[in-house]
Amino acid sequence: MPVEHPRTRTLRVLLEPQNPALALQLGLQPDIDVVRDAAARPEVALVEEVAAVTALLEDVPECRILVLTGSARPGLREAALAAGAAGLIVRDGPVEDLADAIRRASTGETVIDPALG
Repeated sequence: MPVEHPRTRTLRVLLEPQNPALALQLGLQPDIDVVRDAAARPEVALVEEVAAVTALLEDVPECRILVLTGSARPGLREAALAAGAAGLIVRDGPVEDLADAIRRASTGETVIDPALG
């Protein structure tokens, strides 16, 4: 007799700006669906500029936004959180860590990459 497994909720994730390589990697996660624009009402967005946080929140106020960065710049964490971001994560880390951060942010958690401490 087949075993019924509960369905995993699929998270709609927006990449701003679009990043085809990252979209492909995240799309391999069973519970992540990368969407093309804010009209798809993403639950989580990954942005590269703090200025994009405010603009995206105007369009999709319920979206949780993570700022991707290459390094810990002075004041970036505070600026991102003040703009309304749900966290700050390293851009070039393992995709599994990024997927975990997306999942955690979608539940309301503030996510700060340990490397950015």
